[in-house]
Amino acid sequence: MKLLGAAFLSIGLWAWAEKAMLSNISSITDLGGFDPVWLFIVVGGVMFILGFAGCIGALRENTFLLKFFSVFLGLIFFLELTAGILAFVFKDWIKDQLNFFINNNVKAYRDDIDLQNLIDFAQEYWSCCGAHGPNDWNLNIYFNCTDSNPSRERCGVPFSCCVKDPAEDVLNTQCGYDVRLQGELDQQKYIYTKGCVGQFEKWLQDNLIIVAGIFVGIALLQIFGICLAQNLVSDIRAVKANW
Repeated sequence: MKLLGAAFLSIGLWAWAEKAMLSNISSITDLGGFDPVWLFIVVGGVMFILGFAGCIGALRENTFLLKFFSVFLGLIFFLELTAGILAFVFKDWIKDQLNFFINNNVKAYRDDIDLQNLIDFAQEYWSCCGAHGPNDWNLNIYFNCTDSNPSRERCGVPFSCCVKDPAEDVLNTQCGYDVRLQGELDQQKYIYTKGCVGQFEKWLQDNLIIVAGIFVGIALLQIFGICLAQNLVSDIRAVKANW
């Protein structure tokens, strides 16, 4: 876990260095949308701390580090459980937040290459376009249909919204140009017209058993780790008591 966490953390810091964010810290907060690098930084940092505490605590028989490991892991488990319950109870609120999150990132589509790649991947994977449909791209300064927009991408959508032609070997990155000037029925021939919020909900329903299985598996591993750490602490105390 420690090595995997260090790898994630290194990838995140390297990505920030490539984007010159480490030399200009203020640029981290300037991005209007979500920076995927944050995911690597946070996940990598948490995994490295947990791995370090658990590994060194077990090797050195350090009860403080083992307690820290079990408490930290227990806190993460509690937060995951709370988030799951709240997500189930406040489904409509979560849906609104997801819609807001996607639209916010649509606005910042050209601001960060990692965010751009993430949006393109999501739209291609779920065969969708925008949060609720292609017209959500009016929120982006390059794709909106206002008369004052001088961009060549005006009234268009990113190439990731385009319906792929199996006969095409070369990716056509201009396939979404001017497509929203056409009627909705004509648009369906060239681009995905369903929103990503609805497609994501459908994907969750279709893969509910797999998703639930993954979360249950992670929860069981966390519970096992907590029990193992506490058992090791008890053994160390028992040995020390006999000295």
